[in-house]
Amino acid sequence: MFKPDSGDLTVGFIKRVLFILLIVALSALALKLVSIWLLIFGAIIVAVVLRAVSEPLIRYLRVPEPISILLALVILIAGLTGAFYFFGWQISRQIEDLWQQMPAAWNQIQLQINGTPADTIVHEQIDSLGQKAGQLISMAPKIAGEVFSTLANLVVAIVGGIFLAMRPGSYRDGIVTLFPKSQRALTKECLNDSGKALQMWLVAQTFSMVLVGSLTAIGLSIVGVDSALALGLISGLAQFVPIVGPIVSAGPGLLLAGSEGLPTFLWALLIYVSVSQLESNVITPMVQKHVASIPTVVTLFAVIAFGTLLGPMGILFATPLTVVLYTLVLKLYVGKVLDDPVGAARADPDAGKGKAPGIFWFLKRLGK
Repeated sequence: MFKPDSGDLTVGFIKRVLFILLIVALSALALKLVSIWLLIFGAIIVAVVLRAVSEPLIRYLRVPEPISILLALVILIAGLTGAFYFFGWQISRQIEDLWQQMPAAWNQIQLQINGTPADTIVHEQIDSLGQKAGQLISMAPKIAGEVFSTLANLVVAIVGGIFLAMRPGSYRDGIVTLFPKSQRALTKECLNDSGKALQMWLVAQTFSMVLVGSLTAIGLSIVGVDSALALGLISGLAQFVPIVGPIVSAGPGLLLAGSEGLPTFLWALLIYVSVSQLESNVITPMVQKHVASIPTVVTLFAVIAFGTLLGPMGILFATPLTVVLYTLVLKLYVGKVLDDPVGAARADPDAGKGKAPGIFWFLKRLGK
């Protein structure tokens, strides 16, 4: 048995034990409050979007930051309202038609495969899905509660993001003061680079989502698939969750196309595959050529890991979280621990430029 030789050693031993217990308690508290951290990260994303929209107002029109954020919010609301006014009725009608057509399309596909070798496998899967559907129905009250909780969290994230966007420097400096003086400059630099990387990724991702959604809608409408606009909207939004999102979003379109016959199904499959390849090899490299390039395999496992740890919200935020973590790894581990300034520079392709880039900056760099 360990017996300390002096009172000082006893005090030191007790302090070490208490410190370890404190670390364990703080780690457990951090895991318990994981939903709060995701909510804060959602507010940061909202703030980044508002700052990207307000950047031209601040830089070119010299509008004060708080007013520019409010104007950016008005611009976003007006843009969404205008888009809904011109296209919303058509999209909502097509989504309603899509929802009504799905059962009929599924029945049509069942008739087409009836008597084929795939018939038994499909019916086994239907029985399995039926059992799972019954379990989901029994969980309907819980699911409804989760939906309302998610909507409430969305409102909180938007409000928090507005306040963060108005005075980002003060909140950043508040975090910096929590670190030792010798590390404050590095902490500030890491926070600035993380915010810049996240903003660049969000702007680039928006362009990618718009292009993919538009190309999918145009292609499906050409081959005669019903509700092409709604299917294009689904494909564009699904791009926010890479790899997994595009695969899942192709399901409704292929199901509808399959109900109209094999040629239409093959044409729709060709469109989805072609747009996916175009997005992977042309669109994404073009719009993200000034963003830290995260390997595809890292993105894939990040989606799986964050989904396992954090649930659906983890899947939604997997890529932006990976962007931030990737930037911090390059700055702190590669740049400081491994002392590789060339590798660390990939986290900040425009180091020393000052303010984080916005939409106008991205449009100018896109053409280079």
